[in-house]
Amino acid sequence: MAAQPDSERSVFDVAGRRALITGASQGIGAEIASTLARAGVDLVLSDRDNGKLATHAQDLRENCGVRVATIAADLSDPQTVEGLASAALTAFDGLDILVNNAGIAILEPVRDVRAQNWDAAMAVNLRAPALLAARVGTAMADAGHGGKIINVASTAALTPLAEHYAYCASKAALLMATKVLALELGPRGVRSNAVCPTVVMTELGQKVWGDEAKAAPMLARIPAGHFAVPSDVANAVLFLASAASDMVNGLELTVDGGYTAT
Repeated sequence: MAAQPDSERSVFDVAGRRALITGASQGIGAEIASTLARAGVDLVLSDRDNGKLATHAQDLRENCGVRVATIAADLSDPQTVEGLASAALTAFDGLDILVNNAGIAILEPVRDVRAQNWDAAMAVNLRAPALLAARVGTAMADAGHGGKIINVASTAALTPLAEHYAYCASKAALLMATKVLALELGPRGVRSNAVCPTVVMTELGQKVWGDEAKAAPMLARIPAGHFAVPSDVANAVLFLASAASDMVNGLELTVDGGYTAT
């Protein structure tokens, strides 16, 4: 899809841009992919589940008229992460947007924490997005047209949650990684920001937080009175992917209904 000249584009127009989205086969990642595709963005989608990924990609091609490539990748393996960065950059001859969405949560109390689970969380939630951002961000800077890096973190990076030891730590570290990216790549036209949602009612979120008794204490801390839905996160990503956010760099954008304000 041919992009309009920058002088003729709305600051919210992202049509013709090229994006890599990780964790794109379901939940928040699938919604981000749909939102960007409806806005005219060509997509490289990655996830471990290639079957779901292929089905979603075909739907987006047929319904949105954009180019969609898929790359199956296990982000716990650093060599696979390096390969994903290289393949994604060549799929459509470059990238304009990187959305690091993939993540895992292994919940256990501090007394039961195991090195294997800690390392798994750090590998997927921190090392993988950090490496992808370094490789893709540098490539976008070298291409000379700038770009947007958007890391999907969590309010768990800003306020502690019991039994989320590794998850909170990995997401908090991702925020600092985002700031370093903003500092180093910002002068070369690449903006780096993070989105920090509260509980999001994906299929998994519904299973964990669908019980009213369990959800009540958490909901009581959200002034908006309800949890987020995937489109809330996807719309924040769309804003950060657009030229409307060009002066936004190194930001932690909370999508939490006021949870972190209380």
